[in-house]
Amino acid sequence: MTTDPSVLRSLAISAEDLLAAMEAEARGGPPTVLRVTPPYSGRMRARLHVVQTADDRETVHVPPESLLDDDAPAYPTPDGTADELRSRADTEYSVDRHRDYHEQQVETWRAALLDHVVESVELPDVEGEITISLLGT
Repeated sequence: MTTDPSVLRSLAISAEDLLAAMEAEARGGPPTVLRVTPPYSGRMRARLHVVQTADDRETVHVPPESLLDDDAPAYPTPDGTADELRSRADTEYSVDRHRDYHEQQVETWRAALLDHVVESVELPDVEGEITISLLGT
């Protein structure tokens, strides 16, 4: 074990942590990443973390979007799902229907997003690619 992140070769990431980080970013929340802390070894676990400048020295931050391919679906916004629902001829718009429809679209997005996780990623301070293992899928 070392404080040198260049030894990293593989990261295990919880599917729930990745989804939570992506949702936080999409909703405009505070900067949220997957963080790896020393001591480092070849295989590490990256965990959900809201960036705090005071406690982030010597850590590796993995932006959640860096773990997804270019075809990953965008987060469904409330305005977008409202427009989709209003455009449907077979359904009358209501606030309750919109809430239910938006929740359904977010769940669909969550399931689809996990199909777009990349197999490896390059990170600052680490030479070469790091393989990604997604846990809980």
